[in-house]
Formats: sequence, structure tokens, C-alpha cells
Amino acid sequence: MNDSQPAASVDRFFEVFDLVGPLYRRIHRKVEQDTAREGMSVGVRAVLVMLHDRGPMTVPQLGREQALSRQFVQRMVNEAAARGLAEAVANPAHKRSSLIRLTTDGHAVIAALLERERAMLRAAAADLSDADFDACGRVLSRLLRLLDDVDVD
Repeated sequence: MNDSQPAASVDRFFEVFDLVGPLYRRIHRKVEQDTAREGMSVGVRAVLVMLHDRGPMTVPQLGREQALSRQFVQRMVNEAAARGLAEAVANPAHKRSSLIRLTTDGHAVIAALLERERAMLRAAAADLSDADFDACGRVLSRLLRLLDDVDVD
């Protein structure tokens, strides 16, 4: 490896950073628009997707997995529960921390929302290879690990 490679790699990270910010804001806005049709917030959507993908979890687990504060996640869980999309159930592993799970309505709402999002993304993914996605995932994962020490609370 020559001396210019590390500097070039660092510059490439900046190129990614310069794309990630606007991408994040646009995705966030699009998700806001789409979730508004369902009458839910982006935060509630994030909780519902996590429960849909991983099954019942505690509020602290949801917060850690999403790098969000426990308090914020608790508010989102409360909002989802008030809409009948999620519910707290006894946690056999820990009596003081209930498991949060999707209700039947919660499963239906998030499945429909995810299918609409998948339909929109199919066109964008049409000419990308698995290698493209693997490379993107490696770069973004490395950046995320770099920021592991950033406190989300």
C-alpha cells in the first residue's frame, strides 16, 4: 500500500458522508409522507418494523438496536399501543421489563407499508448486483462502527 492510498480512502469516506446526509433526510421525509397515510410517525414505524423483523423485544433492546434513547422508544411504543398496533406482554426472562409485540392489526399495517416501500425500491435495485450491495454495506458498516462510541441518550 502506498502513502496516497489511506488519504484517498479517507477522501472516499467523505464522499460517502456527503451522500448519506441528504439521502437520510430524503428517506426520512418520504417515510414521513408514507406513514402519515397510516396515521403513524416515523418513530412508530421504526418500532413496528423492528418487531416485525425480529419478534417481541423489550424497550431497552429496541433502543439499543436502533441506537435511540430508551425514553424515545418508550414514547413510540406507547403511541403504537394506543393505536392497537403493539402490546406489552409478560417477559419470562425478566419480570420488570415487558416484551413488546405486534398485534394482529400491527402485523397487517406494517406488512402493507413495507410492501409499498419494496415496490418503490424494486426499480432502483433493478441494475445493481449483489456485489454492489455488499460493497455498500461494508462501507456503511465500517462508518457505523467508527461511531459506536457516540451516546444516543
